[in-house]
Order: sequence, then structure tokens, then C-alpha cells
Amino acid sequence: MANIEMPVTKPANPNFSSGPCAKRPGWTPAALNDAPLGRSHRAKIGKAKLAEAIGLTREVLGVPDDYRIGIVPASDTGAVEMAMWSMLGARPVDMLAWESFGSGWVTDVVKQLKLADARVIEAPYGELPDLAQVNPAHDIVFTWNGTTSGVRVANADWIADDREGLVICDATSAAFAQELDYAKLDVITYSWQKVMGGEGAHGILILSPRAVERLETYTPAWPLPKIFRMTKGGKLIEGIFKGETINTPSMLCVEDYIDTLKWGKSVGGLEGLIKRADANANAITAWVEKTDWVDFLAVDPATRSNTSVCLKIVDADVAALDAAAQAAFAKALVAALDAEGVAYDIGAYRDAPSGLRIWCGATVETSNVEALLPWLDWAFAVEKAKLTAAR
Repeated sequence: MANIEMPVTKPANPNFSSGPCAKRPGWTPAALNDAPLGRSHRAKIGKAKLAEAIGLTREVLGVPDDYRIGIVPASDTGAVEMAMWSMLGARPVDMLAWESFGSGWVTDVVKQLKLADARVIEAPYGELPDLAQVNPAHDIVFTWNGTTSGVRVANADWIADDREGLVICDATSAAFAQELDYAKLDVITYSWQKVMGGEGAHGILILSPRAVERLETYTPAWPLPKIFRMTKGGKLIEGIFKGETINTPSMLCVEDYIDTLKWGKSVGGLEGLIKRADANANAITAWVEKTDWVDFLAVDPATRSNTSVCLKIVDADVAALDAAAQAAFAKALVAALDAEGVAYDIGAYRDAPSGLRIWCGATVETSNVEALLPWLDWAFAVEKAKLTAAR
């Protein structure tokens, strides 16, 4: 073990968590100095800040003018569940799942809403389901980017232009890092704590005109909690999409989001943000291609995420271990990097196959990803030596 040489250079920022994610480069608490703390979000200044956040969101993401953008409670989860509880049940629904969060939406629909005409189309971690099975007459619920599997859809070509149903897309680790095809999507949700590195607890809900029509013409058979209600008297509550939020937002978090949106504009807007995430993911790809102990969890290169990069340990000796021992090996590797202050929170998600998950979203600097890679080799070598010695 003494002859395993430790790398010299550490990442300047060891935060590689997949949510909450790294703050933007150069961020300090001074970025929040303009937050209207202690003021009502219903006061003129509060409404102005919320409207600014919505306007910058539209500008940076390129959201169509006739799509509504709202800030809602409970992060991306709250946004997705608002949409499902309010809109599903009017038609049969196809639920697509290939990782834990998509599977969570399946549980909501099958076990909580108990929709009898829900069809579940699944695939194991690392793969996409057969998208050709999707029925354009049905509603569709899917995650654009599987945060816990590192598998994303390559595009939205599989969604019919003349579809009859609505498409509800959980885009939480895709927005700001991948090109979303708005013409194919009716509900888009995300949390700004992902690619933009914002503070948690708030979600963004984007509605197409077709989604608004569903809300105004369909009443679910079940009761809706107050924080899910988006209509009154059969009409959309437009204030929600102008900054009049359903419950009290944190103006500190809103200020942080505004700051990171302005930073996003400064690095080239959506195109620049995508390039930054791509550069980070490409650095890992180049390393994986020359490293024999690791591989991507995503089977098809065309569906590999450029944000939540999930890796599996394929070394023959480790792969020969039982599942519990493989998980213990991966956790020890992660713990070694944490102890050295090199990388925090890069273990695979608890429901996913054991391995690594390295966040490569736009707020991460490529130089930090590149500095991390030799440390991954070091940590693997250390743990492999322990495994060999124990035999």
C-alpha cells in the first residue's frame, strides 16, 4: 500500500453531488445581498423578484412565449406531483421508468392515484425502455434524464407530433444542460438545485397551452390538496405563473436562482451551459476509455447523461464478489476520496447498482473533473490492494 502514489493536485472544488449541486464558479454569499429578506413575497419588491426569476428562466431556457412558468413548492417532486394529481385520469397513461425517480412516479400513479388504465413501460438501470411502445392516444409521464442511472433520452422524436395525450416530463437534471424539445412536451418540471446549483425546496412547473386546456376542462375524481390546486372556477390561476406563488417562497433561494441565471447568461446562455456540461462529461469519457476497471452504467453512448454520470466498477476481481461486497468496495472507494477532501457525495444512489455518480452539470469546472480522475485511480488501487491482501 505504501507504494501506491497519491496524486498531488486536488480539485479546487470537491463538490460533485448530484443535488444539491455545486454552486456556480465564483459564488460567494455576497451574491445574495440584494435579497428582500424580511419582506413579504406579496409586496411589490417580492413580486418583482419572482417575476424576474420567471422572466430569466424563459430567456435562458428559450421557453416558448405561450408556455406558462410557475415557481411551486416541494422541489421537482412537488412540481411533478402537482401535474399528475391535477391532470392524469382523463386518458390512459403510459408510465416510463428506467431508474428510481421514474419508478417513484409509477408508484404514485399505480398505488396512490390507483389509475386502472396506467401502463408501465420499464427498463433496468443502464437502459431505456422500448419507446416505440408509447401510445400517442395516451398521456405520457417520463424523466428526460435519469438522475440515478445516468441514462437520458437522446431526443423527443419518439413522441408523436399529432399526439392526443399530454406529455409530462420530469426534466430536473436535464434542464439547462440538455436541449428540450418543447413542441413535444406539455408539462416540464425541474428543481433549480440541479444544473444551476441553486438552494433547494422550490420547483419549476412549465405548462403548454394543451396542459392549460386540460386543467380547465378536466376535474380529477380525487380531492386535491391546496398546494396542488391550479384552477379556480374552472380557470387557470394565472397569478401562479406571474410570481404569486401557492405558498411562501424563500426570497433568499429566489435571489440565489436569479444570480445563477444571470451567470448562465454570462457564459453563453443555454448553449454555453450545455457546452460546459458536455466538456465535463467528455473528460470522464476519455478517462473511462483508457481505464480498465470502470465503465459507464449507461449501455448506449447515445443515451449517456452529461450531468449525472453514473459508473460501474468492472474490475474482474471486484465483479466476482457478491452484490453486498461489491457495494462495500464502492463505498470504501468513495469514503477514501471524501476523507482526503477530494470528492464529496459521489456514491451511487441508494436504489441504483453500486458504483459512482459524478455530477458534471454546468456549475462544475472541467479542470476540477480532470483533477478528480487520477484520484479515482488512486482510490481504486488502494481498495484493490486491501482486497488482494485480505485473500
